[in-house]
Amino acid sequence: METRRKIITSYSSMAALLFFMAALMTSSSIAATPTQSFEDNFNIMWSENHFTTSEDGQIWNLALDNDTGCGFQTKHMYRFGWFSMKLKLVGGDSAGVVTAYYMCSENGAGPERDEIDFEFLGNRTGQPYVIQTNVYKNGTGNREMRHSLWFDPTKDYHTYSILWNNHQLVFFVDRVPIRVYKNSDKVPNNDFFPNQKPMYLFSSIWNADDWATRGGLEKTDWKKAPFVSSYKDFAVDGCRWKDPFPACVSTTTDNWWDQYDAWHLSKTQKMDYAWVQRNLVVYDYCQDHERFPTLPWECSISPWA
Repeated sequence: METRRKIITSYSSMAALLFFMAALMTSSSIAATPTQSFEDNFNIMWSENHFTTSEDGQIWNLALDNDTGCGFQTKHMYRFGWFSMKLKLVGGDSAGVVTAYYMCSENGAGPERDEIDFEFLGNRTGQPYVIQTNVYKNGTGNREMRHSLWFDPTKDYHTYSILWNNHQLVFFVDRVPIRVYKNSDKVPNNDFFPNQKPMYLFSSIWNADDWATRGGLEKTDWKKAPFVSSYKDFAVDGCRWKDPFPACVSTTTDNWWDQYDAWHLSKTQKMDYAWVQRNLVVYDYCQDHERFPTLPWECSISPWA
């Protein structure tokens, strides 16, 4: 996962203010109601003793120490829809720590998996948090983008969402699109857009100090453990996969996330996305000509269409 990148360490406070105001004015038809309790939606994948909840069961905490991390996954698989969760990331010195929030077609990192990733890369105190996103098709990834954020994600909960249909994948932060990954029907053998396999939704916290912070130069300080990430308000509005005859085999346009307005960004979303592109992109594999002398085919597809 190591990529060449330059980290943005500062940006204009005036631009940030203008963006914040624009985000507040953003209107959206996106709606999904938080769905039941943790037990209704998820199973703990490993290290149950590193998982805790608030007294009312509405906040879920994953902890990482020098022994192990922790993770959970949905009980059901989905093919297409809107998936959303509020996260509060590890505060303080979190170098080497990765909080992952992602969708995957397999329980493990299988060689033929499809995957859609949010990865939150820890940092030394006072440095900006970086979000890495990635997309896998049939086990092949290497489609990383990295973004800085316009807020401190350790101070409060923020919403991270994925819109997935047969036309596009959009990664949202607080309803602001930070990445648009398009499909195309011009490629006879599509090897880049995950649209065939249903996926579970996962989250986990784990140690990745061999690459996560400054390319592995900053190691995890275990004296600061445990490192805790917190979650609440999981919401899904998607097509649940049901064997042997799932309704998700073909698109029907019966749901808002599979209708024309969800196939591309709205006018206001395009304004927000343009601001993100100008100010918050740290790394884009489609701009890395040293790594890819011939850019992957999907890099030629316009996210604006």
